[in-house]
Amino acid sequence: MTTIVPFRGLRYNQQKIADISKVVTPPYDIIDEAAQARYYADNPVNVIRLELGLIFPEDTPANNRYTRSAQYLQKWMEDQTLKSEEKPSLYLYQQDFEIKGEKLTRTGLLCGLQVEPYAQGNILPHEETLSKPKADRLSLMRTTHSNFSSIFGLYSDEKMTIEKALRSDIKDRAPDMSMVDEAGELHQIWVISDEKTVAKVVKAMADKKIYIADGHHRYETALAYSEEMHEQGKPGYNYVMATLVNLYDEGLVVLPTHRVVGNLKSFEFNAFMKKLDQTFSVQPIGSREDLSVLMEKMASLGTQHAFGMYFDHKLYLLTLKDFNQACTHLPTDKSAAWKALDVAIVDNLILDGLLSIGEQERRNQDNLAYSRDEEWVVNKIDGKEYQIGFFLNPTKVQEIVDVA
Repeated sequence: MTTIVPFRGLRYNQQKIADISKVVTPPYDIIDEAAQARYYADNPVNVIRLELGLIFPEDTPANNRYTRSAQYLQKWMEDQTLKSEEKPSLYLYQQDFEIKGEKLTRTGLLCGLQVEPYAQGNILPHEETLSKPKADRLSLMRTTHSNFSSIFGLYSDEKMTIEKALRSDIKDRAPDMSMVDEAGELHQIWVISDEKTVAKVVKAMADKKIYIADGHHRYETALAYSEEMHEQGKPGYNYVMATLVNLYDEGLVVLPTHRVVGNLKSFEFNAFMKKLDQTFSVQPIGSREDLSVLMEKMASLGTQHAFGMYFDHKLYLLTLKDFNQACTHLPTDKSAAWKALDVAIVDNLILDGLLSIGEQERRNQDNLAYSRDEEWVVNKIDGKEYQIGFFLNPTKVQEIVDVA
């Protein structure tokens, strides 16, 4: 059984904050130092101070990014910069955005999701997690007792029962919050506090499995924190903030997570290419100006396990030669669905097999960073912060479900 609950969310007080776009940010894990500094400068109450605070050389266990986050949170609640919802509520969250010229609308349910071990079979992951991000999020949760961003989960509701119930409640009323972000995407939120509607949605979600599309680190951190608080005799920390989207939603898109690799000792590109050629067909594409051409070629190859690579100002298209042969080099304890994931092939055949970046190194992120932004990847390589970059196609929604 999947348990969701309404909650009294903290929202920016729109009587004090005229432009909500100046106080919000993208997800914390795609914000680099330059963007972090920009959000700090945008507004003194930007959420960056809560979600991803600055680190200073003089930080101590008693005064650091996490303790400062807690102090900002307390202050903003006291001065009514942040106001708590009057009643426990669910939230209808709608995003209008554009990908490659196609206009899309995605609708999600923002709620509290009861955390539980994956083994119970109600909430299902599809990727491995890394130790550093979990330690960071746990430190933040311990000091603030809060979730500042939601996990992203999927559920199956072909009859659209849940969305119909939510839409019936809001009818034609204006959103309670609305803003256009720096990428030009429209975000709208409606507060759903009617007890009958809430009860109907909670009941409809009870028999649904939740497939985590994004936010594995935040989910596992919330579970660890819940167990930690139970051991201290403090129940009530059983939920994580979640945005749940129907698998049948027409605006559902899963973006790829690209990789950049650095700190490689004695890396010799020509020797690496010879090894790579044993498993992949390698085609030069051009320079960074041809990045869109590379991404289009990758997308056009569909299920043929195509990847992009960037090194020394040059782009390459990699295509797996023999999937069945490749499977013999993948972990034997993994399912066929998992072995078919592009991320499994890149991580195991290239990062581990050719660059000696194994599971533990990936967890520690000693040689590795991730981004959904292709331009960020080429900038990091050109800036000599990392040595080589790899581009992936998006994971398909059905692949997430199959693996989970």
